[in-house]
Amino acid sequence: MSRKCEICGKGQVSGNNVSHSNRHTRRKWNANIQTVKIDDNGTTRKAKVCTQCMRSGKVNRAI
Repeated sequence: MSRKCEICGKGQVSGNNVSHSNRHTRRKWNANIQTVKIDDNGTTRKAKVCTQCMRSGKVNRAI
């Protein structure tokens, strides 16, 4: 399983750490992915969802 949101597809992005002396080092930023129980057409299942999708209401959480 990858570290991607199952709803919007958000995943890892890459860039550089830049020090004061302007040296560049490659690094990665991970999306805030949570495993939550969702209601999917009447059935309950676990899904990996980013927190922005949870906050915006794109996911129906199961009780």
